Amino acid sequence: MSLADKAKDKAQQAMGAAKEKLGRATDNEDLRDSGKADRTEGEVKEAGHDLRDKAKGAVQDLKRDR
Repeated sequence: MSLADKAKDKAQQAMGAAKEKLGRATDNEDLRDSGKADRTEGEVKEAGHDLRDKAKGAVQDLKRDR
């Protein structure tokens, strides 16, 4: 995963967590739910990037073993 992708994913997770906390503190369900969605989306993106990188590494290993 590129460093920029990782930073974006982590930033989205952090912003989502902050919105979620603020929504809980202010009893604002919309803000809380929006934050949870943002945080989850960042986690999914990060997992996708990790999976892509692992697949890329596996392909490189196969090419090297030939």
